[in-house]
Amino acid sequence: MLIQKIIQELQDIPEEKLAEIYDLIHYFRLGLNKERSQPRIPGLLTGKLGDAFFEPLPEEELQKWE
Repeated sequence: MLIQKIIQELQDIPEEKLAEIYDLIHYFRLGLNKERSQPRIPGLLTGKLGDAFFEPLPEEELQKWE
């Protein structure tokens, strides 16, 4: 069984490194739960952008970004 192989690998890791492995596994698992509970549909936004969003930026604002 795969879980037994994982446990065997964990037993061979030095004690001082186990906290890092725990964090990796823990946050990986949390990410899996989040994926299941909130599927994201790319490209779909709720609401509507105001017309001002599509207007060109003032020259003064553009200069700040250059």
